[in-house]
Amino acid sequence: MKIKSKSQIEREKQILDISTMVAGNFQLHEVLDKLAESAVKATKTQACSLRLLDEEQKQLNMRSTYGLSDDYRDKGPVTRHDPVIKAAFEGDAVVIDNMQDDERVKYPQAAMDEGLVSQLTVSMKFRKTRIGVLRLYSPKAKAFDEDAVAIARLVASQCAVAISNARLYGRALEGARIEEQMRLAGVVQRRMIPKEAPKIDKLDVAAVYRPCYQIGGDFYDFIRINEHTIVVAIADVIGKGIPAAIMMSMFRGTLRAYADGGLYRHSIEDIIKKLNKVCCDECYDGEFITMFLATIDTKKMEMKYCSCGHEPSILVHKGEISELTEGGLVLGVLEDAEFEIGTVDLHKGDHIIMYTDGLLDAVNFDGEFWGKDRMHQAINRYIVCPTADQMIRRLLGYRRRFVGLARQTDDTSVVAMRVG
Repeated sequence: MKIKSKSQIEREKQILDISTMVAGNFQLHEVLDKLAESAVKATKTQACSLRLLDEEQKQLNMRSTYGLSDDYRDKGPVTRHDPVIKAAFEGDAVVIDNMQDDERVKYPQAAMDEGLVSQLTVSMKFRKTRIGVLRLYSPKAKAFDEDAVAIARLVASQCAVAISNARLYGRALEGARIEEQMRLAGVVQRRMIPKEAPKIDKLDVAAVYRPCYQIGGDFYDFIRINEHTIVVAIADVIGKGIPAAIMMSMFRGTLRAYADGGLYRHSIEDIIKKLNKVCCDECYDGEFITMFLATIDTKKMEMKYCSCGHEPSILVHKGEISELTEGGLVLGVLEDAEFEIGTVDLHKGDHIIMYTDGLLDAVNFDGEFWGKDRMHQAINRYIVCPTADQMIRRLLGYRRRFVGLARQTDDTSVVAMRVG
């Protein structure tokens, strides 16, 4: 058995250290600094630099060094069209015996000032993808022989795997951070959805919110004006994720500010025009809000409403279903838009169902939408339920049997009211 020299043992130890970084959970900056140091020790050179390819800028950025001064590190950019880089990316191990008089060296004066003479450049490649170059430096001329090249290639291949793994780990950490932000945003959004429906004389109110994702753009709200008057709003902010949740939060606060108390001084039409102006000021291109807003007075037994580009709510009177269609454009598109206000006389036993388009757009595995016809069938079937809450839950249960386990892409919100 051949006894290994101390030098060979030390080299194998350094290569093993590099290998452990492949399986470890390290962030990229940690890996790069450790790799640069280990590469120098494994190859027994003076200095090392690691440049990673930036595909957008088409250049290789210095990401870590060992044994080099800050001045040399910051000497200037190197592009992928540099002759040394180009050759390395084509698979060559580029050896420069004297950096100070080789025309391929872009910064010979910087090398002279640093006391560097020889340079060895090999590419770092992961699954046939070039990710950068490993460069070794020596103060001696002709310092890199075939043995050094072989070791440099081995070290570079290990570096490539370790760097790729660190990048994946970084993306996983970023994904976890974003996931936590989404979770917290979802918690905040759900706090804006009323926990329970209000209790008001002669009106049984119930509501259900079924989000598709952690956060979305649906919301509904109840604003009690007095003992017999309530404002009910259901809306859908077009969009998904955090931007939609932020817009929804802003809109909810504005709605409450205008409706709570303002209903005594302004008509429902004035309030909607004010809301539309705010949305026009705040919404970006492609953003808008649909809303169905109603005021219900159980003393007068009257409902005034406006559908702003929203799915028309349903009125069930003596078993007959009708759609409440009076209104106008979606909010946030046209500042001087006009809105028509509808008025409905209410009677004991009437039902009002408000919903977002996610209720209709539920789709099964065959690509069929649940649609209005099935919704009307379900309403006729469950309108006899003794409470509004039972009716909603039976309605959604009926829809669930249709869609099965097919993944949905839109939130569903339903508000039901039964006049007592």
